[in-house]
Amino acid sequence: MADILSPGTRAPDFSGVDQDGKTVRLADYAGRPVVLYFYPADDTTGCTMEACAFRDEQEKFQGIGAVVLGVSVQDAASHTRFRSKYHLNFPLIADPSKEICRTYHALGLMGMAKRVTYVIGPDGMIVDAFKSINPKPHVARALQAVREKGSNDAVQGSSAAGPDSA
Repeated sequence: MADILSPGTRAPDFSGVDQDGKTVRLADYAGRPVVLYFYPADDTTGCTMEACAFRDEQEKFQGIGAVVLGVSVQDAASHTRFRSKYHLNFPLIADPSKEICRTYHALGLMGMAKRVTYVIGPDGMIVDAFKSINPKPHVARALQAVREKGSNDAVQGSSAAGPDSA
């Protein structure tokens, strides 16, 4: 399996269903920074810690215009229970076909998602991408990346958005 997608490349569009059965596409968030994070499984220790860290920082992400989207291979019903149990305040996208995980090079062993996070700028370009072993601290890194590289101001102020921009 190839390594994760590199900053400076266009984020592949995707379509998936969230915990409420609503179709979610990356294109729905054009013009806004997106933090797209992949996690192995609902309601496990590390994934719960990670999701709750994103929940607790949601106001800061929203304050800079960013949206957080979580993706794992569980179905929408599992995401509904997980989101409700921990009062998560952002969409969880079901990827039981593993298509989104494959596209983003986030499919791990035994068909589970790897812990990978992408920060996508408002122009659709990946501005940061990282794998995380420790699920909680990388939320701060994602927030910093949006502030520094992924906000509308950062994109408008840059002279080159990346090799795939045009």
